[in-house]
Amino acid sequence: MLDHLAYEPPAPKVIAGAKDDWELVIGMEIHAQVSSNSKLFSGASTTFGAEPNSNVAFVDAAMPGMLPVINEYCVEQAVRTGLGLKAEINLFSAFDRKNYFYPDLPQGYQISQLYHPIVGEGEVIVDMAPGVARRVRIERIHLEQDAGKSVHDMDPNMSFVDLNRTGVALMEIVSRPDIRGPEEAAAYVTKLRQILRYLGTCDGNMQSGSMRADVNVSVCRPGQYEKYMETQDFGHLGTRCEIKNMNSMRFIQAAIDFEARRQIAILEDGGEITQETRLYDADKNETRSMRSKEEAHDYRYFPCPDLLPLEIEQGWVDDIAKTLPELPDEKKARFVTSFGLSEYDASVLTADAESATFFEAVAEGRDGKLAANWVINELFGRLKKEDHAITDSPVGPAQLGAIIELITKGEISGKIAKDLFEIVYTEGGDPAEIVEARGMKQVTDTGAIEAAVDEVIAANPAQVEKAKQNPKLVGFFVGQVMKATGGKANPKAVNEIVTAKLGL
Repeated sequence: MLDHLAYEPPAPKVIAGAKDDWELVIGMEIHAQVSSNSKLFSGASTTFGAEPNSNVAFVDAAMPGMLPVINEYCVEQAVRTGLGLKAEINLFSAFDRKNYFYPDLPQGYQISQLYHPIVGEGEVIVDMAPGVARRVRIERIHLEQDAGKSVHDMDPNMSFVDLNRTGVALMEIVSRPDIRGPEEAAAYVTKLRQILRYLGTCDGNMQSGSMRADVNVSVCRPGQYEKYMETQDFGHLGTRCEIKNMNSMRFIQAAIDFEARRQIAILEDGGEITQETRLYDADKNETRSMRSKEEAHDYRYFPCPDLLPLEIEQGWVDDIAKTLPELPDEKKARFVTSFGLSEYDASVLTADAESATFFEAVAEGRDGKLAANWVINELFGRLKKEDHAITDSPVGPAQLGAIIELITKGEISGKIAKDLFEIVYTEGGDPAEIVEARGMKQVTDTGAIEAAVDEVIAANPAQVEKAKQNPKLVGFFVGQVMKATGGKANPKAVNEIVTAKLGL
């Protein structure tokens, strides 16, 4: 547990508009593609966007006599993920055959892990507000192979099959039904995605299918969830429906909201919920039935005869643990304490590892709060406006750090700094050299500032009388002096001299 977080109990989602009170219960199965150059059981490439059926080995195509060979790196990535989620690593695990037919699953079965997954129980701490978090328990993580892709829009009479994804390694991360609302579900996926990207075990690209969510939704009466927590009896939680293959935070929230309302309407009309798998139609904002929900026995699981069990040594796990990076929660806590940042600013700066690294380089040996302000407001704002990633920033951390140093030393004002940032962003160059070459240094000579103040006061006698009656109007004179000096005068010195000259 991190000291800077306060953990809240589950906050039930009460559905507005229902006749009675209902609470929402959600569990999620996240399919995360393992970051690996080759597949789980073959040496075929995992490159996204390749020509159809160009990344297919004989074993992926289920050619007779072809046997799977485990990819050790994928196992290492699963262990790394488990360690990052503070989960139990099972030193013994085994693969099973999950039997079902799909045209893009050449073997007629999927190699997965039902009985002995590689990772056991863990947790994800979900940030709900600055300083407030929820704990979502992880039940298990198992390795399995992905299926291929059916293409239905290339010909009106035929469907095509692309086997490039067949055999790609997936981690299925299964949560307990601890999530209580649509917003919390999206926050959970966001946090899990963040952790995986920090670990380097999945790129988290939901648009390309590298990370997909199956969402299990049920509704129950108030108090039933607490009974489940006491007894771990799922019967208290109501019949669940699974919404398949969600790849957008916004759609996840919309689908959960619709599905909860659909179930409540059925129950309040005296009906019963059928356990089934459903799809979400984003255009119509509704879920619709896909198939009845299968149970484990429907898939006729049995141990895969082509693969020996995995037996790994604790020493190997310990060696992987030593290579783990500083993860988001720990990094955020350090930013708060070491740089004096607010929880919000620290959250923004640690949203991804690249941003956090950039900020640290800017803030090293400098004012952390000032650095955070410039990175978040000026740089991130500009990058977002132009749809650039931090890795594509025209301004490097050394350049932004140099601008902050010039501000700290009093060589440039905040206004000049913004002009300087614009020059560096569009033209590049060394900030200190630009300031020198273009005469952008701040005027700190009190004699020159006094002369400018005297001219402004002499030119505005009416405003002088008003300022003596209302000292807040001193800002008018400060602004006029800054304008007269081209923004180069030291604002603090200007304010002090104006105040003294007006006798305020």
